[in-house]
Parts: sequence; C-alpha cells; structure tokens
Amino acid sequence: MIIDCHGHYTTAPKGLQLFRDAQLAAIKDSALKSAVVLPKISDDEIRESLEGAQLKLQRERGTDLTIFSPRASAMSHHIGDEAVSLAWSRACNDMIRRVCELYPENFVGVCQLPQSPGVPPGHSAAELERCVKELGFIGCNLNPDPSGGHWTAPPLTDKHWYPLYEKMVELDVPAMVHVSASCNPAFHATGAHYINADTTAFMQFITGDLFKDFPTLRMVIPHGGGAVPYHWGRYRGLAQDAKRPPLTELLKNVFFDTCVYHQPGIDLLTRVIPVENILFGSEMVGAVRGIDPTTGFYYDDTKRYIDALPMDAADKHRIFSGNALRVFPRLKTQIEQRAKK
Repeated sequence: MIIDCHGHYTTAPKGLQLFRDAQLAAIKDSALKSAVVLPKISDDEIRESLEGAQLKLQRERGTDLTIFSPRASAMSHHIGDEAVSLAWSRACNDMIRRVCELYPENFVGVCQLPQSPGVPPGHSAAELERCVKELGFIGCNLNPDPSGGHWTAPPLTDKHWYPLYEKMVELDVPAMVHVSASCNPAFHATGAHYINADTTAFMQFITGDLFKDFPTLRMVIPHGGGAVPYHWGRYRGLAQDAKRPPLTELLKNVFFDTCVYHQPGIDLLTRVIPVENILFGSEMVGAVRGIDPTTGFYYDDTKRYIDALPMDAADKHRIFSGNALRVFPRLKTQIEQRAKK
C-alpha cells in the first residue's frame, strides 16, 4: 500500500466556496448574517470534484490512500473571529467526512482546526475531538501562525499551546504543522510563507522543551521540512552552541514529508534525514500543478522520485506506508478493522 500523507481538498464543490463568500460578506455587513447557510451539495457533485482530479491522479500515479484535509490556503484563520473560524472549520471538516464516506478505500480524514488570532489554542480541542471520535479522522493540521503572515502567536513550544497538545496526546493523533494563506505581501503564500513556517517550526522545537513535556507528541513538518534538510549542519551547530540536545532527540517526535518537487531535493532529503522519519506525500492537488519541461512529468508526481532512489525495497516501504502507520496509529487501526470485515 502507498499512503500519501499530504493531500488537500483543493477541488471542493463550488457550494463550499459560496458558504465562505457569504461568511466574508457578513463580516463586512452584519445584516447579511442570515444568508450564511451552507448550500446543499450532492454526493454526485463531490464525486465529480474528485474523479477528474485526486482519484484520477491516484490511479495514474499508483498511489492507494490519501490522508486528506481541507484546502490549507483557505483555512485563513486571520479572517473573522473565533465563531467565523469555527463555522468554517466545521463546514470544511464535514465535507472531508463525506469524501471519506464515499471513497473509504481512497481517503482518510485530517481536520482543520478552528484557530483564530489571540484565541487560546485549547479552544480548538473540542473540534479536534469531534473529528476524531465522531468523524473517524486520524490527525489535524496545526497552524503555527493564525495571524496569516505576521507571526503574532507564541512559539509552538510555549505553554500557550499545551491544552491542545494534551488533547492530541489523549486522542493519540499527530499534527501536520501547516500554515494557511499569507495576508502579508512580503511573503508569497506557497513559495515563501509555507517554507518559512516549516523551517521556523523546526527551530522552535530545537530551542524549546516541548517533547520533554509531551514525549509521545508527534509533529509532521511538510514540504520536505522547508530549509531544514538543506541546512542540517546549521541546525546541528545552533543546537550544539545553545547546549541543546542533539537533533537526533527531536527525530523521536518530528517527521518530514516528501513534498519536494525535483529529484535532487528528494535525494538530499533521504541522505540527510533518517528513512524512518520520512513519510511519502505529494500535496496533490496543491501548490504546483504544472509539468516540469525537463522531465515531461508533473512536478508533484513525487512517487517517481522515490521510485528512482538507490534505496532497498524495505526502506522504500517505510517511506511509502510503514512510517505513516506508525505516526498515524488510528490509520493502522482503521486498516486492520477494515481487513477483518
């Protein structure tokens, strides 16, 4: 089985965006609040949104199961207040649940959290619990910067975040550290803000004691870890100069995906990061959708890069599925239960 740990519902039916548009209009004019109603979206509309996109690409590229979450750039936690964020998150998460019910062999859910700038992260714990216990989700996306590019939140290692981590540990679910849209014109969302956040999160983990307090907490840093693998020596040296534990200690809790869109990048990732800390991911359909003219293949067809690695079959198996089943134990349980039926 090949498990893609990083997929977003970027092709959701138009009705979901109409709901969001109504929300945004009501923020500007409270008289429009009565119009904020999720339109009826049929199962056929959901099927149509997937059959020509994620499902088609799964079949063509030879992947089996996608860990699926709402569109990351649309989380936009900086827009509106806590109530707006909660309503939007629930609508998006419920849409993911419907996808997973229609295609249980192809998708499993990860939730969007109803974060909001200045609001304690613990307020998101109830939605996380709903998604895990009621909707069958296996993890969450955690935005380290709900302000949308202005970085007003404390570091991820601050006790500010601990109530949410306590719920994650209780439910035994990991988080993918994933920012959303950038409202700061200095940071392009997918080209700068995403990679900045990946790198920033890792540096925060180096300088804090989060995993001493939560030894079973698991974090996935996407997009190949941002700048981390490329500058591994810098981070080792910074940790050493600051009298922090070696980076090997962090690797008990921190993992990286393979959303790196060229072969040299994947080669570097797998040379620097231990194979047991790498999860296959494509971000399909996501930030880069075009064809690389130097290869004739889609940039985000990351399976091809793993296939081309000079690596034995056992290690490739870890990247393609074994590591995901360790990091997402609820996924392993679901697969085992399905096999018994």
